[in-house]
Amino acid sequence: MDDLINLKLPKHTEEILEHATKQGFTASCDSLTGSLLRVLVMNKPNASILELGTGAGYSTSWILEGMDQGSRLVSVEFDAESAAVARDVLGHDKRIEFIVEDGGKYIEDHLNDKFDIIFADTWPGKFYLVEETLNMINPHGIYIIDDLNPQSNWPEGHGDKVQELIEYLEKKTEFHMAKLDWSTGIIIMTRR
Repeated sequence: MDDLINLKLPKHTEEILEHATKQGFTASCDSLTGSLLRVLVMNKPNASILELGTGAGYSTSWILEGMDQGSRLVSVEFDAESAAVARDVLGHDKRIEFIVEDGGKYIEDHLNDKFDIIFADTWPGKFYLVEETLNMINPHGIYIIDDLNPQSNWPEGHGDKVQELIEYLEKKTEFHMAKLDWSTGIIIMTRR
């Protein structure tokens, strides 16, 4: 099975990647992760969604394509230049709110907010403030992280951090977990 056949990229992905390349931004999620995000989001009508790590908006475009008109997306990015690409290309969509600030600060300032889906694609919410982020997930809500398989751009010692994270998440008995050795390595968790 070739999982890249008939992938059907969202409308704005090529434009986003073009701008990101000009900027030197190379940390966008891959298309397989994007396709999974779109499918998961499509199954949560009227969802409240949090994306930690907008980047240039590549994953954001996949999430938006899966959203119905009753859903809303909050997308948080620390780097203003990258966030500007996402806002310029996708900002016309009224279902999304772009926030330019540190993801850790956002989490700490919104501990009582609840979301149906959280995609943590940056350090806050994935490698620190994990417990706080998991507490922001509604019952039957989804937490998804990627980039868990070894990659050439990982700094020394990062593999140990990934292993510690996986071991920590495996102990979360209030969630069901699926580990996918696919794409860049994905964990999906659903609150029981």
